[in-house]
Amino acid sequence: MTATTTLPQPDPLAEQVLAGNRRAIARAITLIESGRADHRARAAALLDTLRGAGRQALRIGLSGTPGVGKSTFIESFGLMLTGQGLKVAVLAVDPSSARSGGSILGDKTRMEQLTRDRNAFIRPSPSQSQLGGVARRTREVVELCEAAGFDAVLIETVGVGQSETMVAEMTDLFLLLMAPAGGDELQGVKRGIMEIADIILVNKADGDLKPVATRTCADYAGALRLLRKRPQDPEDFPKALMVSALEAQGLEDAWGEMQNLTNWRRKNGVFDARRADQARHWFEEEVRQGLLTRLTGDAAARAELARLGGQVAQGQLAASVAAAQMLALLAGENAASLREAGE
Repeated sequence: MTATTTLPQPDPLAEQVLAGNRRAIARAITLIESGRADHRARAAALLDTLRGAGRQALRIGLSGTPGVGKSTFIESFGLMLTGQGLKVAVLAVDPSSARSGGSILGDKTRMEQLTRDRNAFIRPSPSQSQLGGVARRTREVVELCEAAGFDAVLIETVGVGQSETMVAEMTDLFLLLMAPAGGDELQGVKRGIMEIADIILVNKADGDLKPVATRTCADYAGALRLLRKRPQDPEDFPKALMVSALEAQGLEDAWGEMQNLTNWRRKNGVFDARRADQARHWFEEEVRQGLLTRLTGDAAARAELARLGGQVAQGQLAASVAAAQMLALLAGENAASLREAGE
C-alpha cells in the first residue's frame, strides 16, 4: 500500500493579503498586534508564508515635533504618489495612555482625502507604551504591507525623541520634518536626530513664512555640512529641502531626491546590506523582549524579581548586585533548558 503525503493547506488569510484585500490586511494587522499566545503563533506562521512572496516596498520613516504638519504632509505626499499610480500604506503610531492603554487614533480624521483613495491604506496603531512611541509590531506590519503589494510604506512616529533610532532600524529612508524657525530652534535639535536623518524637510514654506523657511532651510543645510559625512551615502547627502504640504509644493522634488538616494544605495550594495543589518537587529530585539516577557510572565521569575526588588528598596542590596543575581538565575535556567533541548 502506497503511503499518502498530506500537503499543508494554504492559509486563506495569506492568500487574501497577497491579493491586496483591504479587510484581510486589517484583520492580519490586528492579529499581528495581538498579545495572545495563539494569535502570536498564527501571526508568525502568516508572516513566514507572506515572506515567500518576495515583494519589496520603499520603507520611509517620518518624524517631527508636534504641530509641524506631519499629517498634512503625509496626506499631500501620499496623494501625489497615488496620483502616479503607486500604492501607499501609512502606519501612524499613536501615543497610548500609560494608565488606560487607550489611544486617540485620530490620523484617519486628519487625512480625509487620502483615506478615501483606493490606492492608499491608513492604519493608526497604539504605541502600547513602547519606548519612543513605536509599536512593537510595526516592523512586522511593514512586512505585511510589502507582501500586500504596496509600493511605499510610510511610518509616522510620535514626536521627536528616541523613536527616531527605532524607526531608522526598520526603514530605508528617514525624513525629519521641521517648521520654519530661528536659530534657537536649530540649536534645540539633537545632534543624534540630525545624524540619522537622510533628508530634512522644512514644511510650511508658503505665504508669510516662506522667507523664514528659506533661511531655516539654509541653516539646516549648513548644520548638515558640519556633521561628519556618512561613507555609505553620496557626498550631497543628507540634505535639507523646503516643502509646503498645504500647497503641495516641493513634494515632487523631495520624492525625486528620495529616489536618487535609494537608487544610489541599491547600485552600491548599501540598500541590501542595510536591510540585512536591520533584520539582525530585530532578531536580537526579539530575544531581549522575550527575556523581559519571561520576567513578567513566569511566576517563579516574577516572585524572585519582587523579592530582590524589595531588598533593593529597603537598602539591603545594591541594585547592581541584585540585577547580577537575577541575570545569573535566568542564565542558569536558560542553560538547563538548552541542555534538555539538546538531549
